[in-house]
Amino acid sequence: MKSLAAVTFLVRDYDEAIGWFSRCLGFKLIEDTPLSESKRWVVMALPGPGGAHLIFAKVADAPRAAGGRVAFFLHTDDFDRDHTAMMAAGVTFRETPRHEAYGTVAEFEDLYGNGWDLIEPAAI
Repeated sequence: MKSLAAVTFLVRDYDEAIGWFSRCLGFKLIEDTPLSESKRWVVMALPGPGGAHLIFAKVADAPRAAGGRVAFFLHTDDFDRDHTAMMAAGVTFRETPRHEAYGTVAEFEDLYGNGWDLIEPAAI
């Protein structure tokens, strides 16, 4: 079976993005290799097996993905734990947590204003 291995994530500054994803979402730096004076191969991922990696691509002005709509979905096995930790780290949530048929969810913004959903899927 094939799987999605990585997604390009546009950043304004490599170190700024590495710091935010580490501090606010718990991502780990997998690789940071210089390719030229201005370009690096930066890969981050959540700890543990599985899941797509983020490959940072530096652009002059990091545009917002998906025109302001939610573009990324972050699953958790403990919504309250992660929501509390993210709030303490300064993550901006666009809404209060809500319960849907598919699970507990709240929309938040990354450091560039992109929309993400934090989701604890409902038990099946």
